[in-house]
Amino acid sequence: MGDALRRRPIWEQGAMPYLWLVYAVSVPISLIGVAAPKLVAFQLAVLALFLACYFLGYGTRGRTAVAFAAVMALLGAIASPSDGFAGTYFIYAATFLAWGLPGRAAYRALAIFVPLVALDVWLTHVNVSSAVVAVVFSLFVGIACINSAQQQRAHVRLQQAYGENERLAKIAERERIARDLHDVLGHTLSLIALKSQLASKLADREPQRAAAEIRDVEQIARTSLDELRAAVAGYRAAGITNELAHAREVLASAGLRVDCEAEEDVRLAPAHESVLALAIREAVTNVVRHARASAVRLRLADAGGTCRFEIQDDGVGGSAAEGMGLSGMRERVESHGGSLERTTDRGTRLIVTLPLAGRGSR
Repeated sequence: MGDALRRRPIWEQGAMPYLWLVYAVSVPISLIGVAAPKLVAFQLAVLALFLACYFLGYGTRGRTAVAFAAVMALLGAIASPSDGFAGTYFIYAATFLAWGLPGRAAYRALAIFVPLVALDVWLTHVNVSSAVVAVVFSLFVGIACINSAQQQRAHVRLQQAYGENERLAKIAERERIARDLHDVLGHTLSLIALKSQLASKLADREPQRAAAEIRDVEQIARTSLDELRAAVAGYRAAGITNELAHAREVLASAGLRVDCEAEEDVRLAPAHESVLALAIREAVTNVVRHARASAVRLRLADAGGTCRFEIQDDGVGGSAAEGMGLSGMRERVESHGGSLERTTDRGTRLIVTLPLAGRGSR
C-alpha cells in the first residue's frame, strides 16, 4: 500500500498540486467560531474525504479521473447546503474532468456537469453567492484547464515528434558519414597497401622503382588527407543547415507560418556551431511553448565578419523575465565571444551573434 501511494502522479508534480489546495482552505476557515460541534465535525470529515480523493486522484486519466470527480461532486452536494464554502469541491471536480479527459470528451463532460451543479445548489437551497461561485467557477476554471491540458498534450506530442526527427536525422547522418568515409578512404587505403607491398618487394631488386612507388604512396596519402579534410568541413557546414531544417519542421508541425532565410557561405568554428545549434533549438522551443504566435521569421547571415541569427515571432511578447533556458543560452553565447539580444515589444525577437571561423574562434 505504501509503495502504491508513493507511485501516485501527485508526487511527481512538484509544489503546484499543494498550491492549488489554497481554495479548499476556505472550508476550515469558515468553520471558525461555529457553535455547532456536530456541524464542524461533519464538515471536517467531508474535507478529509475530499483531500483523500484529491491526493489519490490527482493526475489520473480517463474513467479513473471521472470517478474521482464524481466523488468530489458528491461531497460538494452533501456539504454545501450547510456550508456554502464547500461548493469549492465542485470546482475541483471540474478540474479533474478537464485534465482527465481528452479535449472534446472533457467539453462534453463539463457541459453535463455544470448544469447538474446548478440544479443541485438550487434544489438544496445553497446561499446565492456560494451557488454562483460554484457554478461560474466550475465553468470557467474547467474551460481554462481543458485549454491548458490541450496545450500540454500538444507540446508533449511536438517534443516526441522533434525527438523522433532528431533520432532519425542522427541515424541518417551516421550512415552518410560511413558511406563518405568508405568512398574517401576505402579505395585510397587499399591502393596505399598494394603500393607499399610492391615497394617492399622491389626494395632489394629494383630500388629505383621501389622509391618511385613510395613517392606515389606519399602523394596518394596527401591527396587522401585533403579529401578527408574536405569531407569533415562538409559535415561541419551542414550542421546549422540541418538545425534550421529541423526548426522549420517543428514550427510548421505546431501550425505556424515559417519564413526562413539562410546564407550558404556562413562558416563557424565547430564549438560556435554547436552553441548556435543549441540556441536555435532553445529559441524554437520557447516560441512553440510560450509565444502563442501564428508566424515566425528566421534569418541567418554574415553581418560584418560575425554570424547573425535572428528569430522573430508575432506572439504575445511581454516583459517576462528570462527563464533558465534563455539565461543558459546567453551564458553559452557570451562565453564564446558572442552576444544575445532580446526584445519583446512586438512579439519576441531574439538575435544571436557569434564570431565566424577564423575570427576569435576557440
